[in-house]
Amino acid sequence: MANNTIIRKCLFPAAGYGTRFLPATKAMPKEMLPIVNKPLIQYGVEEAMEAGMTQIGFITGRGKRAIADHFDTSFELEHQIFGTAKETYLEDIRKVMDHCDFVFMRQREMLGLGHAILTGEPMIGPEPFAVILADDLCAAPTEGDPTRALGQLAALYERYQCSIIAIEEVPQEDTGSYGVISGEEIAPGIFQVHDMVEKPKPEDAPSNLAIIGRYILTPEIFEYLRKTPPGTNGEVQITDALKLLAQDRQVLAVKFKGQRFDCGSIDGFVQATNYYYDNHYQK
Repeated sequence: MANNTIIRKCLFPAAGYGTRFLPATKAMPKEMLPIVNKPLIQYGVEEAMEAGMTQIGFITGRGKRAIADHFDTSFELEHQIFGTAKETYLEDIRKVMDHCDFVFMRQREMLGLGHAILTGEPMIGPEPFAVILADDLCAAPTEGDPTRALGQLAALYERYQCSIIAIEEVPQEDTGSYGVISGEEIAPGIFQVHDMVEKPKPEDAPSNLAIIGRYILTPEIFEYLRKTPPGTNGEVQITDALKLLAQDRQVLAVKFKGQRFDCGSIDGFVQATNYYYDNHYQK
């Protein structure tokens, strides 16, 4: 078993259809939609790599081969641009490919995020791991503080050795789009989770602290996912499994520092594009 203080593996559930971006996602995975000149999924892998995780697992589905192709060598393309100034465009992806190992598994049925994570159990084994939802694009707090959300969670894991989820405050009227937690604030911005509700109506939400797509999970989560009954639409929700886990073990929720863009929505995707074009694109 790996050293429990070190998280080596990060799982990317990437089997969804991306229906909010049709017709663009009819033949292209939503995770490959570009924010300026880099696909969403690459931003996520780079964030995992920055947090010290180099074993990357993808849970994919039909029509997702472009993700595997992106993290592989394109001999024809590289031959075509060899020795030209355009080679610099591939520096970032080459760095990722040189430092990470990639494993792919298919989720044969779309039965929810919890089911997708459970599908990844053979890749993870009996060790803690991270989960990134590429739809949630997280930018660093400031240029002087480059640690993005997952790196912040990884640092806290070293201290607390338990499952940790990232949260942010959302308008009360938006709680129906998120999993929402309630809990006790045990340190500034760090909450011991008492309860979680998946997509509550605003009047029923226990707080406005919404779960976003960054998790560090201990391997016990697989046991809880197996005994979590399907919820809405017959899907197994990671929120329900974490709620059960929190009854038996410590689960923390952390207000991460930085900016998150909901790139599963058109508005968030455009905001992210403008932000990265203004702040990171080398014009």
